[in-house]
Amino acid sequence: MEKKAKIYVAGHRGMVGSAIVRELLKQGYENIVTRTHKELDLCRQDAVERFFEREKPEYVFLAAARVGGIMANQEAPADFMYENMMLEMNVIHAAWKYGCRKLEFLGSSCIYPRMAPQPMKESCLLTSALEKTNEAYALAKISGLKYCEFLNRQYGTDYISVMPSNLYGPGDNYHPDRSHVLPALIRRFHEAKERGDETVVCWGDGSPLREFLYVDDLAGLCVFLMKHYSGDETVNAGTGKEISIKELAELVAKVTGYQGKISWDTSKPNGTPRKLLDIGKAERLGWRYDTELEEGIRLSYEDFLSRSAGTERQEGD
Repeated sequence: MEKKAKIYVAGHRGMVGSAIVRELLKQGYENIVTRTHKELDLCRQDAVERFFEREKPEYVFLAAARVGGIMANQEAPADFMYENMMLEMNVIHAAWKYGCRKLEFLGSSCIYPRMAPQPMKESCLLTSALEKTNEAYALAKISGLKYCEFLNRQYGTDYISVMPSNLYGPGDNYHPDRSHVLPALIRRFHEAKERGDETVVCWGDGSPLREFLYVDDLAGLCVFLMKHYSGDETVNAGTGKEISIKELAELVAKVTGYQGKISWDTSKPNGTPRKLLDIGKAERLGWRYDTELEEGIRLSYEDFLSRSAGTERQEGD
């Protein structure tokens, strides 16, 4: 990827997209094209095609998505499926139509089966049923990575995909109901500390195991893969380490300074019992994460304190 190449980052105002922009600038790439949602609605095919026809980016990082936690996914599965499928298909198709040299599609570890063997290898995709609480989002992401694969097969494109574990870091969404688990816990424990609450109630029973990757570490991998990897099979991005939700809650309480009790509402869903990625492929390519979880939570808490809490949004708005 040449330093002067024109690079389009879709979703540049979201957590992942903004981290990719930071990484590109750090590495000396300055010819970066971005558009806000108001400037370019990625769900509109005609608008996306006009953009690509005019700008003709050589490289595309597709980090735009509608994202949210379990509650958001359960309340609006049709919206999650429609918006994510529309925007990703429009961008990928326009990139192919207007001669983009390389595209990188950002997905999620939720594409893998609910009961996939752990740690989950890239090859376990579509081997059994998905987790129902985020099935619509997962199906949309699977469609995007498969469309990249089929374009490679049929037209010889060089389109790749990356599937990260649970992400967190600067620019995250801290909405109390519609965010992912780690930023939701950061806000919940911070507000409980400020109010002097004796107890914080968390969803489920705390037993599910999760893996968390700091978003700037993902961005480093994304740029690395754009420069050094080609292939139909996706690449997992994670740390290879897992933590229970109960232990995560205790760690967030520690970082935020909350000293009360933690209780669990077992009437709420746990989600997938365990999600640990096999990151051997990324490591064999020469990549490794840098940020350990407690340090990443501290940096995330500083980010939370430095700005007003966000809301559920389309990445890139």
